[in-house]
Amino acid sequence: MDHLAAEKEAARAQLSSVESQLRCMKKKSSAQAKKIKELEARLDFELAKTKSKAEKAKAEEEAIVAVYRADIEAAQVQAREEAETAQTRAHWIAELAKCQSRRETLEEIHARGFDLTDEIMKAKKHEADIGALAFSDDDDDDGSKSGSENGEDLDGEEVFPEEN
Repeated sequence: MDHLAAEKEAARAQLSSVESQLRCMKKKSSAQAKKIKELEARLDFELAKTKSKAEKAKAEEEAIVAVYRADIEAAQVQAREEAETAQTRAHWIAELAKCQSRRETLEEIHARGFDLTDEIMKAKKHEADIGALAFSDDDDDDGSKSGSENGEDLDGEEVFPEEN
């Protein structure tokens, strides 16, 4: 009986020890669970903050891209307009060269004794009109050309280098 009582007492001591270890483990487990929840909360906060920063950066980037796209489109429109202007100017300069050549030819024929005064005057007028078209953008762009540089005398009369 004493032996059974001693075994019973030993079993109770062992049970008490296991219960004590179990309580200790529960305390550690609840402390770790609390720590995990705190870490998860901090992680969620940091994740939300990072997402907010990323969305803000994306919005700023999209705004910058929109500005650059608008600038590119404006530059393309300007380039097309400049190309059209250059093409038009080249056309009128070629026409002016033709008119000058025709007038010079008429003046050479006139110098040989043929009366082509009316034709020469018409050619000069046509040449002046074409010259105004060919160089009209110069006056709009910089306004630095004077009348004599544009083929006109200060009195407004046309001056041709071939005439005396």
